[in-house]
Amino acid sequence: MHIAVLTIFPAMFDLFWEHGIVRRAVAGGLVQPQAVDIRAFTRDRHQVTDDRPYGGGCGMVMKPEPLARAIESVRDQFNDGGFTVLMTPRGDQLSQQTAAGLARQQGLIFICGRYEGVDARIVHRHVDYELSIGDYVLSGGELAAMVAMDAVIRLIPGVLGGAQSAQRDSFSDGLLEHEHYTRPRVFEGDAVPEILLSGDHQAIERWRRKMSLIETLMRRPDLLENRALDERETEILRQWSQMLERVLKHQAAHRPDSLPGRQ
Repeated sequence: MHIAVLTIFPAMFDLFWEHGIVRRAVAGGLVQPQAVDIRAFTRDRHQVTDDRPYGGGCGMVMKPEPLARAIESVRDQFNDGGFTVLMTPRGDQLSQQTAAGLARQQGLIFICGRYEGVDARIVHRHVDYELSIGDYVLSGGELAAMVAMDAVIRLIPGVLGGAQSAQRDSFSDGLLEHEHYTRPRVFEGDAVPEILLSGDHQAIERWRRKMSLIETLMRRPDLLENRALDERETEILRQWSQMLERVLKHQAAHRPDSLPGRQ
C-alpha cells in the first residue's frame, strides 16, 4: 500500500516510519510511505500556507492552492489516485471497522490540517473522507494521522506475525480482548490461570471467549447492546451476572454499617 501524508512538518514522520510494526511493514515492502511537505507546493517567496479567514474571526486557515497542488501531485503517483482522508475533529470517529476499511484501499493520502483547519473548498473538491480520533482538538493533524496509520498498517495482510493476530484484537468482533499472560508462571504471588497451562487448545479458546465477554460486560457494556449473542454467549453472561449479584449482596450484608448493634 502507498501512504502519503501531507503536512507542513514532514520531519515529524521520520521516526514513525522507523520503529515497531510500521518499520516491519515498510522494510517488507508492504507499505511505501512518504511525508509530503505542503510548503513545497507554494509559489511565493515565503512559502505561505495559511491566511486570515474571510468574515473575520480568530486564527488562520490553510490556503487551498498549495494543498490542492500537493494532493494532485501525490495522486498522479498512485495507480488508483489514492483515497484522500482529512484528519479533523469534525470527522467520523476512528474505529477498528474504519481502520479495516481503510486497510483495503490501494493507496491512502492523509491531510494534516493546522491552525483553524483547511479551506472548505479542499474538503468539497478533494477529500474523500473526514476522520477524527476523538472528541478533542490537537494542534495539528500529524499525531492523529500517526494514530490512524498505525491502526491501518497493522491490518494489512502480512504485517503482523500471526495470521489471526489482527482478528483477535479488541473491537475486531465487537468485543474487548481477553487478558494475556506470559512467564513467569507466578508473579508477586499471582499465578497464571491453570487453563492456559493445560495444553487443551479448545478449552483455552472457550476460556478466552468467556473472558472476552466478561471483560466487555464489565468495561464496555455498551458494546453488547446491539450485539446478536448466541446461546453460549447469553449463558456465559447470565451466569456471570448472577455470580456478580451474589457477590455484591454478600459485600453489602457484611459492611460494617450493617452489623448488629450499628446505628
